[in-house]
Amino acid sequence: MEQTRSHRKLFPSTVPPETADRGAEAVNTDSIRKVVAENAVVVFARRGCCMCHVIKLLLHGHGVKPTIFDVDEKNESAVTNELFKAVRCGNAAAATEPQLPAAFVGGKLIGGLEKVMGAHISGELVPKLKEARALWL
Repeated sequence: MEQTRSHRKLFPSTVPPETADRGAEAVNTDSIRKVVAENAVVVFARRGCCMCHVIKLLLHGHGVKPTIFDVDEKNESAVTNELFKAVRCGNAAAATEPQLPAAFVGGKLIGGLEKVMGAHISGELVPKLKEARALWL
């Protein structure tokens, strides 16, 4: 079964006292980086979105069990902003803001449905999944 997490656990509404001077944004961006680094495949997805569902089905079809973060519509803007900060950190060339769904494989942003499906069709997806140790074929 896929591991689904709510955005509420990833984006706390209160900031711990020891990080209050850094602000909630730094904590959230750090949380995203930590989750992406600790899991082979992570998908940030809108609840009820058909494109998000297709990415989940594609990954499950390959035998991958991604970590899924379901994002409510009211928090989508905040989550995509934090994803952008996390992706851009250390990579000044990343000028495009990630949209939901956003798939990370091996700690790197693959992209949305179009990029993931393109990688699948071109045969690049399976090697990336193997490299991230999400597949053992």
